[in-house]
Amino acid sequence: MTGSTHISTRQLGLMTAAAIISLRGLPMMAQEELTMFFYIFFATFLFLIPAALLSAELGSAFADKGGGVYTWVKEAFGQRMGFIAIFLQWIQNVVWYPTVLGFAAAAAAYTLGIPAQAQNGIFVGLFSIIAYWIATFLTLRGTSAISKITSRGFLIGTVLPGIAIITLAIVWLIAGNPIALKTLPENLPEIARVDAIHHVHPRFFPHITGLNDIAFLAGILLLFAGVEVHAVHAQDLKKPQKQFPKAILIAAAISFLLFTMGSLAVSIVTPYNEINLQDGLMVTFQRLLSHFGMEWMLRIICLLMMFGTLAGVMSWISGPSRGLLWTAHDGQLPQSLTYTNKNGVQSSILILQGGIVTLLSSFYFVMDNVSVAFFLLSALTIGLYLIMYMMMYAAGIRLRYSQPDLIRDYRVPGGKRGMWLIAGGGFLAVLFSFIVTFFPPSQLPIGTPALYTGLVITGTLVFLSLPLFISIRQTRRQDRPNTPTRKRQTKEVATTYDTPDNRLPTPDRRRSETTDSEQE
Repeated sequence: MTGSTHISTRQLGLMTAAAIISLRGLPMMAQEELTMFFYIFFATFLFLIPAALLSAELGSAFADKGGGVYTWVKEAFGQRMGFIAIFLQWIQNVVWYPTVLGFAAAAAAYTLGIPAQAQNGIFVGLFSIIAYWIATFLTLRGTSAISKITSRGFLIGTVLPGIAIITLAIVWLIAGNPIALKTLPENLPEIARVDAIHHVHPRFFPHITGLNDIAFLAGILLLFAGVEVHAVHAQDLKKPQKQFPKAILIAAAISFLLFTMGSLAVSIVTPYNEINLQDGLMVTFQRLLSHFGMEWMLRIICLLMMFGTLAGVMSWISGPSRGLLWTAHDGQLPQSLTYTNKNGVQSSILILQGGIVTLLSSFYFVMDNVSVAFFLLSALTIGLYLIMYMMMYAAGIRLRYSQPDLIRDYRVPGGKRGMWLIAGGGFLAVLFSFIVTFFPPSQLPIGTPALYTGLVITGTLVFLSLPLFISIRQTRRQDRPNTPTRKRQTKEVATTYDTPDNRLPTPDRRRSETTDSEQE
């Protein structure tokens, strides 16, 4: 896409929706039954929209500098805080891979005709590790064919199955089949109430006796994360101030409808006790297709979902790590992590990334319940991501005061009060969700709640302390004589990743590169 080419409001809305929507979270929301509307409302209006508006302002303000969230936070709070922010954005992706690969493993089990293996931790763990390393080696080759695969993954592996399950559920209802959410168990007070004659009625608002009753809020929020991916394209609109809010409304509406309708389809067709986080979507497809005499289609649909998931993994493997590599401009990365191979791919970071994914995927080997391992990894992922979002919100507010004259193609409406309302409100919502991540969900057989909380706290502290340690160490190394200079490190990286607009690929462009090529 050239600098003189404008994109339309609809195009940006669809691009943003593609960056957000994933089918793997439908069973998680379906387990909340009708209270899912509370969670989706919270995620849409208190997280998705504020994050998008703020990202648009920051993205348009620093478009010429690149670096994404690293530059945004660095400009507000300095290099060290910027490095922590981009590191968290990178590492949360690394933690995210085992969860999305777990969903792909379940789809693979159904494709191969061995659905029971979807709940087998050994199968899921091995599949996740092997699939990830295959994707990594393909990425290291820098093959242009990979971009063609990822560009079609969203349409074939997400939109098509999503439309299919919604359509089949509507036909299920029209045919007068039983509605599963009307027959909820009595022992679920957080999502159902029992009247005087022992009839069970689904709730529209969760019955909250403790934060563990709404622990799924953190996992659901993760489904709406990533809106900053395309917010940097606000300056590519002809009239950003008017068009961008409309584009975000389009993305929010599409996300709301697909998540809501898809989750309702699962909860209407599948009894509560048969919905699990790992293969709940496949179970629903199996019930629907068996009922309509089309069970032969199950393997095809699961194959499409597996393809879409793996294509999504490939599209994300290289992008976030390039964003981390950008910090080498300021000497924030150790020299050992700046190496690239002959194809210009950041090989050292990808190998490190693969090692961490292998270690985290081993959770599936030791956890008795695959769904618990799935959610534990999700909680750790969103916790790290939410810290980054809090830093981003704080940066937006700070920059309105420290750099008030900075040219911004798009501004959060309402002046400083509007910024405090949008960014401040978003910060509080994210902070609340972050606190919730440390509470085990009452809907899952966690076992020992203290162990769950301890694992999440330990993981969060470890991954949060790593960038701080690296940044302090690099600063001390640069202050010593006879050490590699910042200019030398910067030159090596810039030479390898020079781009037409003099910006390194960043996480904010990790999905836009493919979409932009399609627009052309």
